[in-house]
Amino acid sequence: MIFHEFGDKKFPHILLIHGGGNSWWNYLRQARMLSDKYHVILPTLDGHGEEYQKEYISTENSAQQIMEYIKNNCDRKLFAIGGVSLGGQIAIELLSLDSDIAEKAIIDGSICIPQPKLARICTVIVKLFGKIMFSKSASKIQLSLMKKMYPSMAYPEEIENYYIEDMPRIPIKTLVTIYQTYMGRYRLKDTITESKAQVLYIYGEKEMGCVKESAKLFKKMHPDCTLYEAKGYNHGYLSAYLPLEWMELVNKFFENEK
Repeated sequence: MIFHEFGDKKFPHILLIHGGGNSWWNYLRQARMLSDKYHVILPTLDGHGEEYQKEYISTENSAQQIMEYIKNNCDRKLFAIGGVSLGGQIAIELLSLDSDIAEKAIIDGSICIPQPKLARICTVIVKLFGKIMFSKSASKIQLSLMKKMYPSMAYPEEIENYYIEDMPRIPIKTLVTIYQTYMGRYRLKDTITESKAQVLYIYGEKEMGCVKESAKLFKKMHPDCTLYEAKGYNHGYLSAYLPLEWMELVNKFFENEK
């Protein structure tokens, strides 16, 4: 796992974890905007991006690796932790492992209720069509369609280049393991009730039902959680495509004293 850093290391630490299939650049725009006040850390998970040759194992394994980094580089505590989709689930696991790990947490579009049937379907699809779906030509087509259909959510050229480079090299094995672990097995742990972090749990209005149910379960079990429904949006839109809207929401959350 590689960690990209922005801002002065003396600033309060924020760690943001990308979604499955993407890489550290998922939060690049947010990191640059936050770096004038915070030390922002963007991991590249094993099996992704420049770490594509490393085996992706599980949510729990990823959380343990990040925990070691926090202990060794951030005085064992963050100001804030966040993530989208798979990254949000890893953030949830970190909150479950250490009740004091962060003052704030931003979870976006993550599930914490196992969906084994959906995982099996997604696994079959990615085994059959993954090489086509994540090829360089398919990536270019997806970016072109995004520009035409949703210009407000289109990536800038820099992130487009990262996307075209990283998406085709993600191993099918990584995607299969993510579906099996993130979607098929991970369950919210009882220790989340001990977390002292103030949590903002974002989900899109058009998300799958299992994401909304996960958000409700998390709020039920966590002592200090606010749910935010992003009206008109689908999975992970604020984190992945709309950094200015994400910043506006998150800055208000950061300024809200515990």
